[in-house]
Amino acid sequence: MNMKINTGKGSISLMTLIAIWSISLTVNLPGLAITPMLGNLDKIFPHTSELEIQLLTVLPNLFIIPFVLLSGRLSLSKSKVGIVVVALAIYLVSGLLYFFARNMIDLIVISCLLGIGCGLLIPLAAGLLADTFVGKYRMRQLGIKSGISNMALVVATFVVGWLNHGNWRLPFLVYLIPAIPLVLSVFLRGIPKADLSPAPATPDPKMKASAKAAAKAVIAGSPAGAIHAAPPASAGGYDQYGYIGKIKGGFILSRTWSLIAVYFFVCYATVIVSYYTPFLMQSEGLDDSDVGTVTAIFFLAVFLPGFILPYIIKTLRQATLVVSSVVMIAGIVLMVVCHRFGLMCMAASLVGFGYGVFQPVIYDKATQIVTDPAKATLALAIVLAANYISISATPFIVDFFRDIFDPHHLNNAFAFEFNAILLAAFTVIVIVLRKSFVFRIDKSYY
Repeated sequence: MNMKINTGKGSISLMTLIAIWSISLTVNLPGLAITPMLGNLDKIFPHTSELEIQLLTVLPNLFIIPFVLLSGRLSLSKSKVGIVVVALAIYLVSGLLYFFARNMIDLIVISCLLGIGCGLLIPLAAGLLADTFVGKYRMRQLGIKSGISNMALVVATFVVGWLNHGNWRLPFLVYLIPAIPLVLSVFLRGIPKADLSPAPATPDPKMKASAKAAAKAVIAGSPAGAIHAAPPASAGGYDQYGYIGKIKGGFILSRTWSLIAVYFFVCYATVIVSYYTPFLMQSEGLDDSDVGTVTAIFFLAVFLPGFILPYIIKTLRQATLVVSSVVMIAGIVLMVVCHRFGLMCMAASLVGFGYGVFQPVIYDKATQIVTDPAKATLALAIVLAANYISISATPFIVDFFRDIFDPHHLNNAFAFEFNAILLAAFTVIVIVLRKSFVFRIDKSYY
């Protein structure tokens, strides 16, 4: 266990890296244990109202969003490891409290507490890796982090389904997983203090084209002290991606909003599968076990690219995100035109695989939208918030356009058909803007 892991600017112990990885086991689990019991809530808790059911499913995600942003803000302090420990403790206590819930109000309140703990934890699961690693080493670790979090979701989904055949409280056992990273958190002290609280950038009057130099350094994966040398107060020059534009509070605004928009859409385009596949398959006469298999294959396909991302990028290089977009749209179109079980499995795997490539790349890009290395976790928090906003907004977006184009709700494939059109337009944008900041795969990645 004394093995040292290269970070691109030094090294950390294997146990420290495992401790950071273990945090990712928890970030995708909120809401999972509740899902199997939604159809039986009226039996478990008689007189349960529709409003209570909606609050149980919506409120936890809504609580995650502000606490993701709060975590990013708190990360500007020097107590990132302390935030992780507190968040894990809140998460674990929430999991234990589920076993004492007596009514729906208890479940709602506990689920909101779970959302708070998870929201505080989510940015730091990626942020600690972004702080510790640079360049291709960071990209590799963010890919593994994405793979671990999605693998945990796949395994937990099967476990919850199995536990659901017994006492209704048993699925909540999955929320005791935070005990693992909480025990391992002692090894987080192995992260160099300079990485947890990098020194703010200091202007250098000798650097005339400072913004250009800073941006190039970021992409090249330079050490923290050299990445953001002399960021301008409001605007910068050009770099290989084009005009840097206005900088406010250490954020390159054009890149920040572009990345948020892309992540919001990519999340929307893929969450359609988990939201609407059950309705589409049931309308075609496929049974619940088939629906569960397709959903599990989707999540399995999401986690796989994380572990092989360096090889994917090395093979596809600049075409990586273009190919990922094409793969996603191919999966959605296949879902629209073919409703046989085998083809639905293939379609779900294509969509999941495309998203599994996009996700860690976007995580890495998020660390490059700031001119101050100390704000990398805050940048991740802001971009990650787009994911949870997208998850919450997707049903409303689909219902809005469905009321316009399919007012009588006769077409069970509407969500997928509409998504295919949007993904086609998105793919064109990716191709046209493939050399822009958001979509370009720089040589330093491979």
